[in-house]
Amino acid sequence: MAHLGVGIGWRPEIADAVERLSGLDWVEVVAENVCPGHLPESLLRLRERGTRVVPHGVSLGLGGADRPDAAKLAALGERAVALGAPLVTEHIAFVRTSSPVLEAGHLLPVPRTRDALDVLCENVRIAQDALPVPLALENIAALFAWPGEELTEGQFLTELVERTGVRLLIDVANLHTNRVNQGEDPAVVLDAIPLEALAYVHVAGGIERAGVWHDTHAHPVPPVVLDLLAELRSRVEPAGVLLERDDDFPSEAELAGELAAIRAVVTAGPAAPAAPITAGSADAARTEPDPIAEPDPVAELDPVAESGPVAESTRTRVALGQAALLSALVAGTPVPEGFDRRRIRVQARALAAKRADVVAKVAPELPVILGGPDPYREAFLSYAKDRPMTSGYRRDALDFAEDLLIRDLPADPAARRRLTIWWRDRAGAKPPRRIVRWARTLSGRAA
Repeated sequence: MAHLGVGIGWRPEIADAVERLSGLDWVEVVAENVCPGHLPESLLRLRERGTRVVPHGVSLGLGGADRPDAAKLAALGERAVALGAPLVTEHIAFVRTSSPVLEAGHLLPVPRTRDALDVLCENVRIAQDALPVPLALENIAALFAWPGEELTEGQFLTELVERTGVRLLIDVANLHTNRVNQGEDPAVVLDAIPLEALAYVHVAGGIERAGVWHDTHAHPVPPVVLDLLAELRSRVEPAGVLLERDDDFPSEAELAGELAAIRAVVTAGPAAPAAPITAGSADAARTEPDPIAEPDPVAELDPVAESGPVAESTRTRVALGQAALLSALVAGTPVPEGFDRRRIRVQARALAAKRADVVAKVAPELPVILGGPDPYREAFLSYAKDRPMTSGYRRDALDFAEDLLIRDLPADPAARRRLTIWWRDRAGAKPPRRIVRWARTLSGRAA
């Protein structure tokens, strides 16, 4: 694993500040937010300066019951090539179900069961075969736990690495989140996982409300998270450490201060041994063999061949559990037996709020048309109660506007006319479905 150093998550809102940060070694970019053929000028300038750029995916859902989408894998690989990235990263999570078709719009935890691990491992191997560079997977933050889990976090991650050779992206802020929300000891997790598979580390801020830690990426990194970074650093020298910030962006000076605090932790004290690359790692699998060395029988073992394909019945069991949970979170169906109902309600509210926030970002005209952030949010949350997201956020924005128009909203005729024009302009050329014909009629009436 190439040395990365200390970096920051590149976001358009702080692009200028990122370029000015002194001593910045690398950046990470949300893969789905960049187009390979039209990379932002800021990223191009960073690359010209020799700053490494790593794409970080959020939509593959490798922990889901379905096999990875070939188009999404191809898109992630294209971004890695366009950015000259040494690796790509994703999450140990599920984000959607196919029966029923539901989108979480968020990273949800997979159950630590044998069935779920079998499915995840096969999905990871499919992804590895499709990607042009090594893959690393991130542990996620969770508000709730699955009932009936068979493995600890350490056991789950260790077996995942052993069976696939995938690398790990350890988020120490997520370790803290799971300590508060689920009582998991981060030190126990760090002691149990194979740190020789460590690709790099995430650091981020959050906030605690009513005994629940929310991994917001919108608050300063708290000392307790820096302490966990020090815990990890005492065990291994990470190839890279990255600061994540996704909202409520602070001043450039504050960002620089947080990076300085992270760098101080990484460089403090005696250096831990660098993480060795084992024969089973994704990088080793892509390294040309030494023609002089004797063949290593351990390195030649193929973990994929040993495990065999996952039975469809296994995928079906995982799919049923995930569908029941996601439906309870976004469609208002009963909470499955064994889950903490209070935590599921907290997660459901958080998902709806995030959905409203993201739709407002991808369609900033909607809050303006509806009279401001508060009326927009009230209208969207009312809509979201019985209208789960079934595609991406842009489609969700169109569906929200369509739903308002069907109900003759907003009440103000001028606002309704503006919303109709907005919706019609973005719906694109489609067959004249009933709603299209109706909207055209409404547009004429409102005019």
